[in-house]
Amino acid sequence: MRPRTLTALFALCVSLATHVAAEASRLPRSAPEAQGVSSEGLRQFIGVAETKIQALHSIMVVRHGQVIAEGWWAPYAAEEPHQLFSLSKSFTSTAVGLAVAEGRLSVDDLVLKFFPDEAPEKPGANLRAMRVRDLLTMSTGHHEEDIRGFPYTAEDSVVKKFLALPVAHKPGTFFLYNTPGSYMLSAIVQKVTGQAVLDYLQPRLFAPLGIKDPTWEASKQGVSLGGFGLNVRTEDIARFGQLYLQKGQWRGKQLIPAAWVEAATARQMSNGSAPTSDWEQGYGYQFWRCRHGFYRGDGAHGQFCLVLPQYDTVIAITSGTRDLRAVPDLIWETIVPLLEPQARPADAAAVTRLRERLAGLSLRRPTAITCATWSPLPARSTTRRRHPPPSARILRKSPKSG
Repeated sequence: MRPRTLTALFALCVSLATHVAAEASRLPRSAPEAQGVSSEGLRQFIGVAETKIQALHSIMVVRHGQVIAEGWWAPYAAEEPHQLFSLSKSFTSTAVGLAVAEGRLSVDDLVLKFFPDEAPEKPGANLRAMRVRDLLTMSTGHHEEDIRGFPYTAEDSVVKKFLALPVAHKPGTFFLYNTPGSYMLSAIVQKVTGQAVLDYLQPRLFAPLGIKDPTWEASKQGVSLGGFGLNVRTEDIARFGQLYLQKGQWRGKQLIPAAWVEAATARQMSNGSAPTSDWEQGYGYQFWRCRHGFYRGDGAHGQFCLVLPQYDTVIAITSGTRDLRAVPDLIWETIVPLLEPQARPADAAAVTRLRERLAGLSLRRPTAITCATWSPLPARSTTRRRHPPPSARILRKSPKSG
């Protein structure tokens, strides 16, 4: 058999294996009533959401591990990957947790330990004291003006540029939303594993969850950007949330240590005190705490992975909105009251109406969220959250096998 034919057959086998794995990991579907949720209530939520939230792109509601509602506003579609923006951070945190579990690093390791050749000649005391934990909890000690416009796509070392930043506060004492810090987490994982986070996660997270062909933008040094740049599908977001809801277990296997899930989603750092703000309930390891004991990963323009442990529920959302606060507010107000502890009586007519409504979704004014249209969001209350500016980026695709 000719080499070219063998190569083609191998590629076909890999493709088929990936497809089979993805189908095996597909979340089961259920009528909402069987999981204690009203189909009519969900249908009414869609109408309210279209009125109150501009440019929803998709939603998937998972109750007791079963998808009870899913919809995509055309031209967005189920098999179309979506930019996660800062929701990427929660995946980077997962890579750190896996590397910790493998004994490759500790959250208490000093950052400079990993990059002795890229450190300033005379690093200050605060930089010398900075630990992996401080990167995870957005408490590196930087000021906003010092990280604004950070050069993720610089020709020379992005790590070196981070280590050259002034560190005004003692690490661990001052919260500032810090996407360059997330890049450093990615760089550290690559340093200790010899693989970019995209590749490192492939056999450990993406493949077991059936996440097909994820892509992650990278710096010119080949480091996955960490704080943004990951592209996956809506159901992939839901699977990721379900994995965390299940304390790291998936189909009988412990993919992520339960202790890491607990630590990553707990309140590790204070970020404000307003009781009515979902941006001031504390911050974990690249996860946000929410009101009502919920937690989430989120990204610019309304990318959400909402985990509601008390209700055994995960909600994945993609969108193109500028009003991020409106999204969880509406979920708490409209969907949470629908989550009953026991199954409801079957209602085939209501299920049919819901599915017809979800199948016919379409944006009134289609909006594409791309690097070219990405602009910083207005400041979020006391968190002073900022996102990196649009720029030319290197896009890397994960191999189909580990």
